[in-house]
Amino acid sequence: MSVPRPVPGASLRLFLFHHAGGSPLLYRDWETEFSPDWEICLLSAPGRGRLRGSPPLGTVEELVSFFHEELRPWLDRPFAFFGHSMGGIIAQELTQLLARRGEPAPVWLGLSACPVPAPAADRPPGGRHLLTDTELRGWLRQVGGTPVELLDDQAMWRHFAPVFRSDFQLVDTWDPDPQAPPLAVPLTVFGGESDMVVTRHRLAAWAERAPLFRGLYLYGGGHFYLRDHRRSLTRRITAATVAARRATRTADHG
Repeated sequence: MSVPRPVPGASLRLFLFHHAGGSPLLYRDWETEFSPDWEICLLSAPGRGRLRGSPPLGTVEELVSFFHEELRPWLDRPFAFFGHSMGGIIAQELTQLLARRGEPAPVWLGLSACPVPAPAADRPPGGRHLLTDTELRGWLRQVGGTPVELLDDQAMWRHFAPVFRSDFQLVDTWDPDPQAPPLAVPLTVFGGESDMVVTRHRLAAWAERAPLFRGLYLYGGGHFYLRDHRRSLTRRITAATVAARRATRTADHG
């Protein structure tokens, strides 16, 4: 985990989870958009960044467990989670794990381009991790978000392809617990209006899975819409988190 702007005595920590095949670079300079008394923490899955020497993890359960151990010492003050795509899966599964263990919960959860979980049996067979190199690179070009030079350079692709395949296997084979309780924290959902990966319907379906659903916000763009709307998105994250903390304080004193 990296903390680009350490804040001793921070009033809140915001943990940001990245997408499949990605890294914390998705959130480069985001710390400048938030209150100076917030500490912004960028999480990195094994296989990239400072953990590039570690093999990628192949299941949601393994990655959630990894982050649970990494974050444990950092949950000593109010905190919030925001995850994009695969990062949203991990953020909501980690929220559920904390609840099951009776550990501190995030004051707010933000899910970006992350659909309501569907049982593996309800999904079509196959998956992106099974595509040929040519097919997978073509799919990544369509979705956007991956540097063109990485897709065009054979040596770079050979280096990064295992991370893409491992992350996509993690997502494509994820089989969520159908008996999992509803998310018990304030939840806001975000997405791109023309996202070819996640439909508006599957984003809106979160309203039925979270008693404290705080709305769906759609932006112009596709799966990586957030790169063109950083200021608007971070302001909504701030407003939603502040409102959730205010509601919690009111409930505690009510």
